Amino acid sequence: MGNIFSVNLTCDTLFSRCWDSIAKQEQLCISLEENRETLQTSLDDLLALRNDVKQRVDDAEKLPQMKQTEQVQRWISKVETVETAANAVLASSIQQVENGGCCSNNYLSSYKYGKRVTKLLRKVTKLQSEGVFKEVAAHKLPAALDSEKPMEPTVGMESLFDEVWGHIEDEDVGVIGLYGMGGVGKTTLLTKIYNNFLHTLNNFHYVIWVVVSKDTTIDIVQNKIGEQIGYSTDAWKHKEQHQKAEDIFRVLSRKQFVLLLDDIWKPVEITRVGVPIPNKQNKSKMVFTTRSETVCCHMDAQKRIRFMCLSREKAWVLFREKVGEEALSIHRDIPELAKAVANECGGLPLALITVGRSMACKKTPQEWSHAVHVLKNSAAEFSGMGDKVLPLLKFSYDNLTSEKIKFCFLYCTLFPEDFPIYKEDLLYGWMGEGLLDGYSSIDQAQNESYDIIGTLVNLCLLEADGACVKMHDVIRDMALWLACDVEKINQRFVLHASLKLSEAIPDTITKWSGKRMSLMCSGIVWLDAAPKCPNLLTLFLGRNNLKSIVRGFFDQMPALRVLDLSGNPNLAELPSGVQYLVSLQHLNLSGTRIRAIPEDLKTLVKLKYLNLEHMLELDYLPQYIIYFPVLRVLRMLNSGSVDRILFCGDKKAMVANLCILERLYVFTLSTESTSCFQTLFNSDSLLTCTQSLHINDGNNQLSSLDITNLGNRKNLHSLCISNYPKLEQLEINWAGAAASTMNSRVRNQTRFLGLQVVSVSKCTDLKDLTWLIFAPRLIHVNVTVCYKMEKVIDLEKLGGVANALDELNPFAELTFLNLKHLPALKSIYENALPFPCLKEVKIASCPALKRLPLNSSSARGCNLVIEGGEEWWNALEWGDELAPNVFLPSFRTRN
Repeated sequence: MGNIFSVNLTCDTLFSRCWDSIAKQEQLCISLEENRETLQTSLDDLLALRNDVKQRVDDAEKLPQMKQTEQVQRWISKVETVETAANAVLASSIQQVENGGCCSNNYLSSYKYGKRVTKLLRKVTKLQSEGVFKEVAAHKLPAALDSEKPMEPTVGMESLFDEVWGHIEDEDVGVIGLYGMGGVGKTTLLTKIYNNFLHTLNNFHYVIWVVVSKDTTIDIVQNKIGEQIGYSTDAWKHKEQHQKAEDIFRVLSRKQFVLLLDDIWKPVEITRVGVPIPNKQNKSKMVFTTRSETVCCHMDAQKRIRFMCLSREKAWVLFREKVGEEALSIHRDIPELAKAVANECGGLPLALITVGRSMACKKTPQEWSHAVHVLKNSAAEFSGMGDKVLPLLKFSYDNLTSEKIKFCFLYCTLFPEDFPIYKEDLLYGWMGEGLLDGYSSIDQAQNESYDIIGTLVNLCLLEADGACVKMHDVIRDMALWLACDVEKINQRFVLHASLKLSEAIPDTITKWSGKRMSLMCSGIVWLDAAPKCPNLLTLFLGRNNLKSIVRGFFDQMPALRVLDLSGNPNLAELPSGVQYLVSLQHLNLSGTRIRAIPEDLKTLVKLKYLNLEHMLELDYLPQYIIYFPVLRVLRMLNSGSVDRILFCGDKKAMVANLCILERLYVFTLSTESTSCFQTLFNSDSLLTCTQSLHINDGNNQLSSLDITNLGNRKNLHSLCISNYPKLEQLEINWAGAAASTMNSRVRNQTRFLGLQVVSVSKCTDLKDLTWLIFAPRLIHVNVTVCYKMEKVIDLEKLGGVANALDELNPFAELTFLNLKHLPALKSIYENALPFPCLKEVKIASCPALKRLPLNSSSARGCNLVIEGGEEWWNALEWGDELAPNVFLPSFRTRN
C-alpha cells in the first residue's frame, strides 16, 4: 500500500504547540523596534571599532616591511559585508514601521523582517568580539633572503660552522666574534650562516647582512641596514645620524633580528647605529668577522672564535678540488709536486684557491717544479699572489697604528721561514735597533715589546706559541713583498735567510748600502770577502756552518748595532775588526767554539747585550768587562769553564767587577762548584739580576742545600740543579720563625714569584721538592734520575704552613711536567688539583706512582696529553669514577 505512517496527537497537544509558535512570532514582532534600534547602535560601535583597527593598520604599515595580517584583513572584509546588509535592512525598516511596525497588517512580512534584524544583530555582536587584535600588522620577510649568496667551498669548516650555529641557537649568547688572518675563510663561513637561514625554521624577523670594510662610517652602516628593513628612500638616507638611529631602533627593538657584520676593522658602536644590543631578553643575535681579537673584545663578543688555517690533509682536499683531477692525472710526478705547491700555501684557503686555479692548466712536471720554486723564493711573482692574495693580507699591515709597529712586524722577516722567534730575542733586537730607548729599565721596554707583539698577534700577523711567536708562511711572503717591493724599502732589508746560498755570500751583497741583512740558515761556510756596508745596522749570520771570517770583514760597517753570530758550532775565533764596531749594542756569540774574548773588545762601550751561552770551549773572559758601562744583559749559561773564568784566583774579584755594572739587569750562569755558587749567593746585586741559574757539582757531598736566598728574586725564571749524589733536601731557612708567623712569611716573604722553569736531575738521594709549592708561577717542571724521591710535594713537611695552601694555589700555571727514572716516587701531590694550564705530562720509569693529582674536573679545556707506558696507565688509581674515561683520550703510549 505504499509508505503509510500515523501520528497520534491529542487536540490539547496540537493547540499548545500552535499557541507557542504564535506567541514566539508575536514576541518577535513586539521586539522588532527595540532590535532595530539595538542593531543600529551595535553597527555604529562596530564601524567605530573597524575604523580604529584600520588606523592601527595604517600606523603599523608606516614601519618598514610591516603588513596588515590576513586575520585583520578578513575581519574588515566581514565587517564591510555586514555593514552593507545591515544598512539595507535598516533602510527598509523605515518603510516597515510606516506600514504598521509590529502591528502591520502584513504579519508574515513583519515576522520575516524581524528574523533578519535579529540575525544581523548576532553577526554584528560576534564581529565586535572578534575585533580585539593584539597585533594588526606583521613583518614581511625581507627580499634579501629570497636567494642564497654565492660562496666558495667550506672545506674543513664543518666543525666551525656547527660551533657558530650552536651559539646562535644558544639563548645565553647574543654577540659572536669570528676572527683570524685575511683569507682564512671568515667571510665564507658567515655567508654559509646567512644562507642557512633560508633552509631552517627560525623566529628571526630580520636577517641583515652588512659588509663594513675598512673605511665604512656609521652613516654607511645605517644606510645598509635601513635598506634591509624598509628605509630605502634617498630622503631617509639624508636624515641626521641620530634620526636614522631612532628609526632603526624603533623597528629592531620590536622584533628578533640577526645582524651579520663582515670585515670589521675597528669597533662599531652599534648603539649609535641604532641597533639594540642583542641579549637574552630580546633574543636577537649579532655575528661579525674581523682580523683582530681586540675588536672582538671592544664589541663585547660573548664568544670569540679564532679561525685557523687548514691542516695539510684538508688543504690538499681544497687544492685538489680547485686544480681538478684531469690536471693531476696527466703525469705521474705531478701529484707529489702538487702537494708541495699546496704546502707552500700554508693551509690558507684564499691562497689554496688562487694558486689551485692558476695551476689547473699546468700540464708538465717542469711547470709544477717551477711553481714550487717561485712560491718558495718570490711568492709575489706567482700568478694571483701579487695581485690578489698579498694585497688582501696587506690591509692588516696598513691597519697597524704606528710606523714603529709596522717596522717591528717587518723585522720578523729577518728570521727564516717556520722559525720559532723568541719574544725575548725580539725585545733585545729591537733594543739594539734603538726602538725601545726611551725607558729607564728593561722592565718598561719589555712591557712595550710585549704590547707590540700582542698587537701583531691580535691582528693575526703573528701566531703565539708559548715563549715564541711564528709568522705564517703566506704572511711572511706578504711581509717580504712589503719590505722589498711595495713599500720601496728594499734599501732597508736584504733577506736571504734559509735560502741555501752556497758556501759564501753572493758578490751582490758585498757592496750593499742597505740597513739590515739576514743570512741565517743559509749554509754559509766562509766569509772570505770584506763587504762595504756603510749603512748596515743589523747583521744576522746565525745558524750557518761558518768556519772562519776573513780579517777586516767588519772594518767597513761603522754603523753596525746588532751582530748575531750564534749557532755556528765550527766558528773558533772572533776576527779582528769587531773592536772597531763602536756603535755595537748587541753581540750574540752563543753556540760557537770561540775560546777567548779578545782584549781589544773593551772599545765597545755602547754594548748593552752580550750573549756567551753554550760556548762550551770558552776559557777566557777579560776583566775589562767593567768597561761596558751600559751593559744590561750578560748571558753565560753553559759557557765553558765559567768557574775558572769568573772565580779563578780571588773568587771575589770577578764578582766584584760584575757588581760594578750598575745597569746589569739580566745575568745567566752555570756553575760546577757549590763554593762558587755560595760566593754568588753573597752578592745580593748579582742575585737580583740572575735570570737563569744552573748548578752542577758531581763532586760535592752535601746532604742539604739552602736555597732561601733565591726566594723573592722576581728575575729568577729558571733554576736547574743536577749532579748532587748525596743531596737529601733543598732547604728554605725560616730563620727560626715561630709557627705562628710562618704562614705570613710564606705568603709575603719567601716565595719564588718569578720562577717558571725548574729542572732537577741526578740528585739520587733527594726525597722531595716540597719547596716548589712556594713557586706559584711554575710553567715547566722536569725531574729525572732521583732514585730516592718519594714525593714531589710532601705536605707533612709543611707543618703549620699547610694552613696557607688555599692561598698558595699550587701549580696554577703549570704547563709541562716531566718525571723520569724516579723508581721510589709515590705521589706528586696528595690531592687532586685544577691544573687550568696543564698541557703535557710525561711519565717514564716511575713504577711506584699509582695516582695522578687529577680528577674529572682537572685540566678542563687544556687538550692535555699524558705520555707513559701502557702497563703503568692501566694500573693507575683515580680519585673519582669519571676520571679514567675523561683522561683516556689524553693518553699516548710512550715510544
